[in-house]
Amino acid sequence: MTDITRLTRLLPLACLVAAICLFASELMTTFEFTPPGGEALDSQGGADRHGNALAVIAVFAIGALALAVFTASKPAATAVAVSGVIALLVFLLVDLPDANAVGTLNDARESFFDAEAVPQGGFWLEMVGALALAVSGIALATLTPEQLAALRPPKRKRPDEPESSEPESKPAAGHTVAHQESKPEGALRRLTRRPRARQRG
Repeated sequence: MTDITRLTRLLPLACLVAAICLFASELMTTFEFTPPGGEALDSQGGADRHGNALAVIAVFAIGALALAVFTASKPAATAVAVSGVIALLVFLLVDLPDANAVGTLNDARESFFDAEAVPQGGFWLEMVGALALAVSGIALATLTPEQLAALRPPKRKRPDEPESSEPESKPAAGHTVAHQESKPEGALRRLTRRPRARQRG
């Protein structure tokens, strides 16, 4: 059986948690647009910015992860790494440049106004999820099929399965043979003694 370290065993869990964080970031607010010295007047979520692209990537990564672990498929492990890299590129090229940037927005209440894109929870969760999925996915892709097979969770024993009982102790072969051989000798002695007793009578 292939020996793997405890850190390697945590790779599937790290990929799964990262993909879940990436999916959740699409449902959260990424930026709030705040005028200088004022309160936030508008906001934008991850789904509006990416068209749910990161959610699709996260679901694909989870499917590829399950395939990689349960079938020991190296191409599937590589697909997890590719998903993480794509998610990280989306964050670096689309969202990161807009963080704390000041631009002109159109608002029904104040027409055009200058506002700063202030990062919110969705922004930070997207960063963590994309970076973690890229790193853990690349590490998963470096494993061999044998190491991927060793990551499978152990099978649980069924409760109705009988427990293995110790084999009953059997007498040694020498004792059995001696016991079996002693019976014919005793029988022969009895047969030889009876005719002698009848002759004397």
